[in-house]
Amino acid sequence: MAETDYWITRRAVLEGGAATCLLVASGLPVGAQDAVATMAAERVTTPISRIPMRFRINATEHALELDARTTLLDALRNNLGLTGSKKGCDHGQCGACTVLVNGRRINSCLSLAAQHEDDEITTIEGLADGEKLHPVQAAFIAHDGFQCGYCTPGQICSAVGMLDEVRAGWPSHASMDVTSGPAALTEAEIRERMSGNLCRCAAYPNIVAAIRDAAEEV
Repeated sequence: MAETDYWITRRAVLEGGAATCLLVASGLPVGAQDAVATMAAERVTTPISRIPMRFRINATEHALELDARTTLLDALRNNLGLTGSKKGCDHGQCGACTVLVNGRRINSCLSLAAQHEDDEITTIEGLADGEKLHPVQAAFIAHDGFQCGYCTPGQICSAVGMLDEVRAGWPSHASMDVTSGPAALTEAEIRERMSGNLCRCAAYPNIVAAIRDAAEEV
């Protein structure tokens, strides 16, 4: 049987507050006010059903019970403790939440967890091979491709997915020739392909250098 809990919505709180103000202004006896206030408070809570789901994340199986509206990002961070994926804008505009799903990079803040049952999900925590860093991780360290580090997990996951796209022959708006195989990873090409990942510290030159270096190893 699915677990049921309660979520206080903003609208319910506002309705409850408005009802309380009207009661105070009504001049009803205290006992009557308490009874009406109790009925208003009961409307504040909305039952939520949690659905059993199974996920394969970083080669490990996980069973969770989640609200159907839970995003993949919130499931990773709040339910599994995989906090490497960051919540930046929560609107799919900054790329800090980027993870790999079946090898493809996605913004996990825009994707419902329920969409990804049985998918192969890789977060920044799952890129390394034991103690051996992924070549992109190692290149970011070697080239100092970060400052505050908040966007770095998303940058790295996006770069891993982007390099796979290049090897598969995917063009970009910067590709001059889309007929002769994989595009050359020029600075313009890398910047275009990584344009969905923002770095507020502006470490872009080092990020580009790290990706060009790692491209020779992956």
